[in-house]
Amino acid sequence: MFRRRARTDREFREAQRESLALLQMHAQEPLPFDIVQTEAPAGAGAEAVVPDFPPAEVRAPSRHDVEGVMMRWMQPLVIDGEVRACPTCGAYRDWIVFCMRDDSVWLRCRAGHEVQEPRLDAAWYNRNSGPVDRWHPTLEDGLRHLGH
Repeated sequence: MFRRRARTDREFREAQRESLALLQMHAQEPLPFDIVQTEAPAGAGAEAVVPDFPPAEVRAPSRHDVEGVMMRWMQPLVIDGEVRACPTCGAYRDWIVFCMRDDSVWLRCRAGHEVQEPRLDAAWYNRNSGPVDRWHPTLEDGLRHLGH
């Protein structure tokens, strides 16, 4: 009984050593896509051109390339258990929520009053917004697209 246990342990340790040796061997070999070509291209003095994938015309701009992102929030906005209302006109639904480049969140009511909301952040915006479906060159174009 005890020998059977010792034999099982020994076989397990041997398998661990073999797998460790195999991992170490593979860690030393470069992967095919890690190999950097050191040859100069055929052109005289020309630098190697890295292919762009995807091409620049189909790539979406980075979040830091735009001033901010916006979404429409039709229902009442509840923050920390209270319904958020516009301090100027008292509207409590149909907001445009902006998430700016500095991760601040701003609210705009239907009447055009804007106020920063410090209790919301970029993480809240990312959890509640859908995918970006359109890019607008101006704020007015974006508001028109969202119905404001």
